[in-house]
This record gives sequence, structure tokens and C-alpha cells, in this order.
Amino acid sequence: MTPQEIASRLVTYCRNSEWIRALQELYADDAVSIEPIETPDFAKVTKGKQQMLAKADKFTGMTKEMHSVELSEPVVAGNAFALRLDMDITTTNGRTKMSEICVYETRDGKIVSEQFFY
Repeated sequence: MTPQEIASRLVTYCRNSEWIRALQELYADDAVSIEPIETPDFAKVTKGKQQMLAKADKFTGMTKEMHSVELSEPVVAGNAFALRLDMDITTTNGRTKMSEICVYETRDGKIVSEQFFY
């Protein structure tokens, strides 16, 4: 898949809250996820698809209600793309609205890194 195809498919999955399916299909086994800060719930850096799936499972398990999910169309440049993600969500920690920029790098038809800015 091209970076544009990966980006478009990721946006579709995320708009439907299919985080696990996106990880299983679109990410390389050695992918890395980088958060802006470490929190009690999530490490700053998560390495490997299996650990990222565990992180997604934890996020899904913490989610009580997804009020809204909005994603911009991806902006693709070379092997990277970015998108804006806005969520209104109730988790075990309460209700919150999140707005972030998500940046992805691809290689050989898979996502190899994701980094979130919020």
C-alpha cells in the first residue's frame, strides 16, 4: 500500500472506532508509538505491535462512551502523513474532550511509527 492508501484506510478505521483492526492490518511488527508525556495509564514510548495492541485494548477497556470522533483528511508527504483527531469521550477517568495532531511514518506498506501532539 502507498502512504496515501494507508492514511485513507487508517482514517476510515478510526472514524468507526476500529482501533484494533487498524493496528492489526496497517502497522509493522516493530512499530513505535510516542505520546507527548508518560501518564499513569500509558507509557511515553510503546515499542512493537503486540505492545501497541495491549495499549489499544487498555484504552478500549477504559472507554465507557465515545460521544464523538472526528478526523481530518490526511496530509501526505513522502512516506509520512498527519491528521487531526478530535474526540469527546467518557473513560473510567471521566469525560474529556481531546484534540491532537497525529503524525505517522510508513515503510514497506506499513505504519512504522506514530506520534501524538496535544
